[in-house]
Amino acid sequence: MPTEDSPDDAFKPWQECSDVYDFLEQIRLRPGMWLPGGSLQHLQSILTGYGVALAVHSCTEPFAFWPEQDFSTWLQEHYGISSSLTWVAEIERHTPADSTPVDEFFRLLNAFRRDTAEVPAPQDTTTRLPGLEYMASSFVTLFWRRHLLATAVRQLEDRDFRVVRLAAHGWATEEDMHRTIASTLGFPGYYGHNLDALNDCLGDVACGGPYDDAAEGAGLVLSFTDYDRFADACPRAAQIVLDIIADQARRAAVLQRRFFALVHSDNPNIQFEPVGAMPVMWNSKEWLDANRR
Repeated sequence: MPTEDSPDDAFKPWQECSDVYDFLEQIRLRPGMWLPGGSLQHLQSILTGYGVALAVHSCTEPFAFWPEQDFSTWLQEHYGISSSLTWVAEIERHTPADSTPVDEFFRLLNAFRRDTAEVPAPQDTTTRLPGLEYMASSFVTLFWRRHLLATAVRQLEDRDFRVVRLAAHGWATEEDMHRTIASTLGFPGYYGHNLDALNDCLGDVACGGPYDDAAEGAGLVLSFTDYDRFADACPRAAQIVLDIIADQARRAAVLQRRFFALVHSDNPNIQFEPVGAMPVMWNSKEWLDANRR
């Protein structure tokens, strides 16, 4: 329900949202996509998941939507009541006949933000947690337009990531891939040039640091170009390489290290099986098929 207090209507991928209020604005703009049947209970479930994710990842973003916290306290004062019910139940009870609980929530949210002095100015998520946009949904992100990949690489380097560039256009065999990766990442001389050895050595790099002792900064990124050439020549190996990266990236994340891959393809329709039990997804600017046409 747009109001004069609402931010400008601007659709964007959820990965680019700066905080919970920015995320809620995307839900307000497209409630049918986020809230099947217009259920305020569904919105509460989404916010509960958001709050749990903040806690699991030790994020410091203020969160006002737990029971008996800021929003619930403000809501009871707004209604002039004392209640043990959730904010969802109270909004549903007080929704006028000419409105809906979801519309009422967003009207009340605007008033809450206006009245609550503790609401902080939005902080860019990618500044607070650099690289998060390439780790939140999958540790392997696809690119079709080269300029988007170049922009992503430049932004990551500006945030102090070490980006290792790997050109896959000449990888006609699995051995070509092993030779390039081993040389670029400085694998030890005993590297076995097979996928099991790649898993072992890439795990050392992801979880312990580069063999060549190059500065790593905020994290390590593998940037592949023309990966579709390798996928055409060696489809099984190409799939397993991405699976290895995703698996080792997840292990690295447990150790509070950032490691992930950006993969360029000249084929806008390329698909891979899930890697590390996670899907290989297109970047946020090309995730719609129509954006690769």
